[in-house]
Amino acid sequence: MTNLQVRRDPATEAWKAMLRFIAAERPPRFPAVAQEFDLSPQQLKMMQVLGPGVELPMSALAGELHCDASNVTGIVDRLEERGLIERRSDPADRRVRRLALTEAGAEMRERMLARLYEPPRQLERLSRAEQRALRDLLEQALAERG
Repeated sequence: MTNLQVRRDPATEAWKAMLRFIAAERPPRFPAVAQEFDLSPQQLKMMQVLGPGVELPMSALAGELHCDASNVTGIVDRLEERGLIERRSDPADRRVRRLALTEAGAEMRERMLARLYEPPRQLERLSRAEQRALRDLLEQALAERG
């Protein structure tokens, strides 16, 4: 058996703190909001990815959900039954089905994201300057590097 040790550098420590921060929220945000809107976590993620006016092929959504395209069909079927999304033909290739939010889906998405993006109490305890600094650092880390 190998004796692996966890790295002890600032990036690892920051990542551990972010994981602890996310895990400390009770109940966990993503499943709780999904349940509040009678969605599965995968359906919530799909609604998050599909913005108003955006049409995506099912294969692109499978990539965003990190699942096989065959799994997307069931998720789409349930959202379509609820009138939240619709399938459309791709004008360039009629074999490709594109997904788009309906008006009801766009309205629900707006309410859902408002709930999902409510900051936890722990962030509210930071000063405005600290909140901005944290935001800016995370945005900088997420930015694509050339």
